[in-house]
Amino acid sequence: MREIGASVEDAIAAVREAGEAAERLLGNAHAARERALSRSRQVTRASANAIRAAHRGDFDEARRLIAQAGALRSEVEAERAAHPEVYYGGYVEDALKEFVEARATLAFAEGSRLPTMDEMGVGAAVYMNGLAESIGEMRRLTLDLLRKDEFARCERLLRIMDEVYAVLATLDYPDGVTRGLRRTTDVMRGVIERTRGDITIALRQRSLERQLAELNRKLDAD
Repeated sequence: MREIGASVEDAIAAVREAGEAAERLLGNAHAARERALSRSRQVTRASANAIRAAHRGDFDEARRLIAQAGALRSEVEAERAAHPEVYYGGYVEDALKEFVEARATLAFAEGSRLPTMDEMGVGAAVYMNGLAESIGEMRRLTLDLLRKDEFARCERLLRIMDEVYAVLATLDYPDGVTRGLRRTTDVMRGVIERTRGDITIALRQRSLERQLAELNRKLDAD
């Protein structure tokens, strides 16, 4: 009976060649994944520290840490062309979301311009999720300012929070496209309303204190 196609030896050689190629490619992908994981953790750490610096009012330190996170982000970006499966694995986008959140928090805290998604080199879903998360940081900033009776700054932050939410609410797309943005948006709505309530109570208390002070002044004058 005549044999059809390649010989057994040819088949074995092809299998071995495929195994060697797979070993090389998977090894490279694994190494790229480890590098991306390490850089992503560093981006997340630097971004979190930048947010803490912004809350302290140490904007120079926040900018330094954001620049550090940006440099690390560029290193991760270099892996995207060769290993897109690593770049879009989830953990890189989570780190980039923290990066956006840090830059947005700094911009809102110090009153500087908010960088665009193109300037930050991130996609729309990552950018908007990071912007959404910054609402929680603005609430923290607002509560700190309330303790200092800086009501004008509190109301400015609340206006920004309202506008961020208004924009988020227009992005009605599936979670697979927005990376769960709708759920985050729903949570942030409650954060904004609690903040609005805190500011309202504080303003009413200040008004009452002024009225009492005025009444005491009149009583003393009499």
